[in-house]
Amino acid sequence: MRVLHAISTGVYFILYRLLGYRKKVVFGNLERSFPEKSPAEIEAIASDFYRHFCDLIFESIRMFSMGEAEMRRRAIVTNPEFVVEMEKLNKGIILFAGHYNSWEMMGTAFPMFTKMHVAALYSPIKNPFFSKVLSGSRGKYGLELVPKHEGAGMFEAAKDTPTVFLFGGDQSPTSSKKSFWMEFLNQETAVAFGTEKFAKAHDCAVVFGDIQKVKRGYYTMTFSMISENPREEEHGAITIKHTRKLEEIIRRDPRYWLWTHRRWKRKREEGTPIVRKDSVEQ
Repeated sequence: MRVLHAISTGVYFILYRLLGYRKKVVFGNLERSFPEKSPAEIEAIASDFYRHFCDLIFESIRMFSMGEAEMRRRAIVTNPEFVVEMEKLNKGIILFAGHYNSWEMMGTAFPMFTKMHVAALYSPIKNPFFSKVLSGSRGKYGLELVPKHEGAGMFEAAKDTPTVFLFGGDQSPTSSKKSFWMEFLNQETAVAFGTEKFAKAHDCAVVFGDIQKVKRGYYTMTFSMISENPREEEHGAITIKHTRKLEEIIRRDPRYWLWTHRRWKRKREEGTPIVRKDSVEQ
């Protein structure tokens, strides 16, 4: 890993300093999200983000051959007692974690920390060979990968087996009309409603996974309950809770979110309800 991190540092200079990979997207996202920050502060966050982004690329490569002992050293659950309490619920759990820090490493490692079955939706790539290789790497500790279009079937198949479903709903939804709109990082944002929809349909508890970086190649995940009984929640409450929790984490240390993503490409139509910051639905 030390060798890969050294290569990552070199790639950072090429990607950020020479090629300027998606710099317009990254700087635009940061400037709109943090209008109170100076150009120098935005530059510092962007630079640190690209360093981290390059590390993620090479850490993902290392994960292909990473053994269980090494994975346990690099991916740590800080409150394992929470996992025990999750198991005692004897029901489905939706574990929501944003694209913050190494979501891929923690997702791959998570089945090692629970007795429950663990499944995650993914977008298959077109090349069958690479799709098989990636699936094999991500699933080597027990994670079941389910193609995104089979999401409903995934829950149906697990109705008799308490399962942890891994969700990352912080990317731009495929449809503006089917989205839940709220203010997020100072911007009107279309938020995917899948976490709340599936939680209520299948009575799954919703848990938030806070992934933090200890140092290069080492991460922790800390769990907190969003909703143990989703069917008792008002419409939108679960989505608001997990989105605001993610925003709180990003604001605390913005370097580690996926800023290269065109998160705000959807535009709200006039008259579409939106939840404003620190307010109820309007």
